[in-house]
Amino acid sequence: MIKLYDNGVYLLNGTEIVEDTGNVQVPLSKEEAAHNTMAYNILKDHNTSDNMQNLQIRFDKLTSHDITFVGIIQTARASGLEKFPMPYVLTNCHNSLCAVGGTINEDDHMFGLTCAKKYGGVYVPPHQAVIHQFAREMLAGGGKMILGSDSHTRYGALGTMAMGEGGPELVKQLLNKTYDIKMPGVIAIYLDGEPMKGVGPQDVALAIIGAVFKNGYVNNKVMEFVGPGVKKLSADFRIGIDVMTTETTCLSSIWTTDEKIQEFYEIHGRSGDYKELNPGAVTYYDGCVYVNLSEIKPMIAMPFHPSNVYTIDEVNENLEDILHDVEKKALVSLDGAVDYSLQNKIRDGKLYVDQGIIAGCAGGGFENICAAADIIKGRNIGADEFTFSVYPASMPVYMELVKNGAVADLLEAGTVVKTAFCGPCFGAGDTPANNAFSIRHTTRNFPNREGSKLQSGQISSVALMDARSIAATAANKGYLTPATALDVEYKGQKYHFDKNIYANRVFDSHGVADPSVEIHFGPNIKDWPAMSPLPENLIVKVVSEIHDPVTTTDELIPSGETSSYRSNPLGLAEFALSRKDPAYVGRAKEVQKAQKAIEAGTCPLDALEELKPVMATIQKTYPEVGKGNIGVGSTIFAVKPGDGSAREQAASCQKVLGGWANIAIEYATKRYRSNLINWGMLPFLTDADHEHLPFKNGDYIFVPDVRKAVEEKSDVIKAYVVGDELTEIDLRLGDLTDAERQIILDGCLINYYRNTL
Repeated sequence: MIKLYDNGVYLLNGTEIVEDTGNVQVPLSKEEAAHNTMAYNILKDHNTSDNMQNLQIRFDKLTSHDITFVGIIQTARASGLEKFPMPYVLTNCHNSLCAVGGTINEDDHMFGLTCAKKYGGVYVPPHQAVIHQFAREMLAGGGKMILGSDSHTRYGALGTMAMGEGGPELVKQLLNKTYDIKMPGVIAIYLDGEPMKGVGPQDVALAIIGAVFKNGYVNNKVMEFVGPGVKKLSADFRIGIDVMTTETTCLSSIWTTDEKIQEFYEIHGRSGDYKELNPGAVTYYDGCVYVNLSEIKPMIAMPFHPSNVYTIDEVNENLEDILHDVEKKALVSLDGAVDYSLQNKIRDGKLYVDQGIIAGCAGGGFENICAAADIIKGRNIGADEFTFSVYPASMPVYMELVKNGAVADLLEAGTVVKTAFCGPCFGAGDTPANNAFSIRHTTRNFPNREGSKLQSGQISSVALMDARSIAATAANKGYLTPATALDVEYKGQKYHFDKNIYANRVFDSHGVADPSVEIHFGPNIKDWPAMSPLPENLIVKVVSEIHDPVTTTDELIPSGETSSYRSNPLGLAEFALSRKDPAYVGRAKEVQKAQKAIEAGTCPLDALEELKPVMATIQKTYPEVGKGNIGVGSTIFAVKPGDGSAREQAASCQKVLGGWANIAIEYATKRYRSNLINWGMLPFLTDADHEHLPFKNGDYIFVPDVRKAVEEKSDVIKAYVVGDELTEIDLRLGDLTDAERQIILDGCLINYYRNTL
């Protein structure tokens, strides 16, 4: 079904794979052939430096949604923003429901509308479209690059290289700066064959994720989709696979394009944005994932990660064993905080599901919902516990589903059809009951993402599936069923895009700023607190220690109802690690008292009594360390933090609580590490075995001459665990650009721009 090549490969004429075994005879050198990838050429077109190994990228367009754009614009305003220098689209698809936090969410929407007017942007009102569907319909273009403040910013199937990053990276673009990265590796995703009837894009995506996530095969690389199988897939099918590439931890994606993608642009009235893309006749890739589409069966990603994949047939045939395995894995993810079991979901030897949802940028596409309607037509979901909700990804999609009868078929069967909203993906809509099991065609199924509050004894489970098999399960009244088990006639209805829906409701400044507009500030929208530059010497206390194999951004700062507070840095910070380590905020604040005393010009030892013996030990060896040359803060340790969302708040919440650093074995994504840097936090790495760390939760770590080490581009930094004496340890910073070093030295991106603009 899927094969990973051990070596790099040459792709000849777009069809023949030749593994690089060291003695391959091809007409180009490896270096020349590597320049023939689609990714290389798009990056070259957008690189503003004269060095293709150290890229400085300017994007064509930007996009954000309503739990990121407030913080981004606030940061940019604090750094000198006068006008959006490129098209910037502000969508409202995450905090669409205005029932949490009083007026908070709608205040944020009005902030966005007034900023679009003042700075020359585009504003998409709530319920009109989810961020990525609007981008597909209205922003994407062949050979273009888009940067979004959402991790699923992926439009590669349309010939657009798109990346999801934390907000500060968009701030850089708004201030006419660049996105600085080393030339990424490029991995060929070679598609062969053709999907069987009933198999959908989520099935293909989950199969790929299962094959590449754990081994990091595509981590921080570009996935380039090639091969004869691409032509067998519709535009919607390709889009459905592409959006899920984020869950592999790749950097971005790009696909070959053809007449089906050309037709997509024509349907949307943008035929001029199509560009044919293909790799060169001889192209070198750093690796290859061979995917035989014909062999892929309906898949399910069991809790609590998109890589925890099985075929649905496997689950049904080995139900007790697989559920037991999920329960064992959950002991790690849930830290034993709740008594977690799925055994009660077995009814008469079958897996009973409580809820089915098709939604968002992954599930809410036209073809997915049409297929679901075809499956459930003439059937019904029953009157028991099982519920079924469908969220079309945009109003134009919704309109066409109404016109062609799909919505009527869904409603008659007992389905609830709702407006465009990302809530089910991150725990702000259709939250399951306690101990419920939900199947979703959305993007993620992390713990804490679907409404669980472990500290309150609440837990629910989400599994990811394709819309087709979700509909088949709904038609079977909640019993897990692959779509291939039903004999269905798929109509394959054609899509017609109604441009008037957006023309009548979306505010588009057409790039014209109006400085006279006053920004609407609700009472929850707060400025970023002042942040100090990196001190000469640093003392950090370990205030949380996480030994899970991977720590998601949802565990660092929960999603769901907390999203309403993302316009309030200090208010949101109260939720940091709240579902993973509820004591974290209190510990961090206690240590922060010392730094606040330093900033106020008073003695930190008076503010934090426990610091006195720490300083006494340090000054035995470093007597010069003290007033005027020391900073005090907190740090967390995690094995591999930062999987998942691009949300900058996973880092900024730590920063505003006094965080100076993270310590990790490795960082799960570039996005999270970049967020740490942009908020002035040291992205430390340790080579120690996480089960035998030289420090523990509650320990103080002293880092002498840390500012000098950053200035002098030291990789290995000497630090000391402070006990009765100093115990030396090594920490590393990894690769940092000159700009990133200066951001850390200045204390955060806001300070950096204040100092340079």
